[in-house]
Amino acid sequence: MKVTILGCGYVGLVSGACFAEFGANVTCFDIDKTKVDKLLNGKIPIYEPGLDALVKKNVKQERLSFSNNLNDCISDSDLVFIAVGTPTRRGDGHADLSYVYQAAQDVAPFLKNYTVVVDKSTVPVGTARNVKRLIAETNPNADFDVASNPEFLREGAAITDFMRPDRIVIGIENERAENVLRELYRPINLIDLPILSTDLESAELIKYASNAFLATKISFINEMSVLCEAIGADVHAVSKGMGMDGRIGRKFLHPGPGYGGSCFPKDTKALVRIAQEHGASSRIVETVIEVNEAQKARMIKKIRNALGGNESGKIIAVLGLTFKPETDDMRDAPSLAILPKLMENGCQVNAHDPQGVHEAKSLLPTDVNYYEDIYTAIEGVDAVVLMTEWNMYRNLDMNLIKEKINQPVFVDLRNVYEPDTMKSLGFDYHCIGR
Repeated sequence: MKVTILGCGYVGLVSGACFAEFGANVTCFDIDKTKVDKLLNGKIPIYEPGLDALVKKNVKQERLSFSNNLNDCISDSDLVFIAVGTPTRRGDGHADLSYVYQAAQDVAPFLKNYTVVVDKSTVPVGTARNVKRLIAETNPNADFDVASNPEFLREGAAITDFMRPDRIVIGIENERAENVLRELYRPINLIDLPILSTDLESAELIKYASNAFLATKISFINEMSVLCEAIGADVHAVSKGMGMDGRIGRKFLHPGPGYGGSCFPKDTKALVRIAQEHGASSRIVETVIEVNEAQKARMIKKIRNALGGNESGKIIAVLGLTFKPETDDMRDAPSLAILPKLMENGCQVNAHDPQGVHEAKSLLPTDVNYYEDIYTAIEGVDAVVLMTEWNMYRNLDMNLIKEKINQPVFVDLRNVYEPDTMKSLGFDYHCIGR
């Protein structure tokens, strides 16, 4: 099958490489010539474990290519996936669909044979029908169908998620489009992974509802962590006890400084807007968003209290800047909400992150000091703040840290270490909900 992916960002590049691994002939298109040139030269613009090798393998085997010329790839494609960005629109919280609609209009003139145009980007309900309308208006003679095929990729585990997903959701209007998509996903279907076929609107909503529910679990356990601190309970025991219930499950019940990334903040806000526009209630999701913002504010207070109630003139070493490990994604990372507030009040920040520094430099205040070595970053600081649970931070040399810091204060915003152990090592240890 011939597949074109519009957008060489995170979703587009991962999807393109994985479809090529399935045996499809894939062209990834992007209007950014600089990005395409880098990909043609073997340079991957994002960090995702395993993606570099997968791209190189399929390029070498001539199943994956890159282009910034639509004429090269659209006319003979069986499927065209729209995988462009849908950032939160300023002012109203809605998803900005301008890139999606522009892609639809750009593709339309090149459609010749029967083609299935698929929304892969996360889009509000009704987008697929608007894409269909725009294509039909631009090219009345086009023989095409639209479909919705939302992605469910976790950053840091995207390739595994694509190759062995919990489910594949396809929103379609007719059997003709369904057959094309099922043929594309046939390698996955051969290992008996479920494909859910549904209408366009349900497919679009499944993505938003899924992410909002997972965000709800995160905000819920973060609220429970506050209660645990107030009554002397252990949030880890609470989380474990809840997760042992098969109806609840243990995933996403890990306390932390609040959720971030490219999906949860954007998708929860968009779902609230969708509900408001259709006169439906979304009070739970609205509260989830509020709780998440409050959690970040609590982390500022927790760090401040660990520094004796005033961060002015203090130096902290921050370990981890990205919103989660195994990614260089800084979008809505808790560090972006927490660190600037501390710095406004006179706190100096020494930062370390194995992948996120390049992005962080354009998003955090310019006077953050970045270090390539963990222990150099810790030299002479007043506290260590563990912000992101990269594996390299899970077995730190605590004796060396005690030698290097001004006072043994350790603020663990991911609960990586055990309180009793840290206290026995002589640390003034601060964590969440324990």
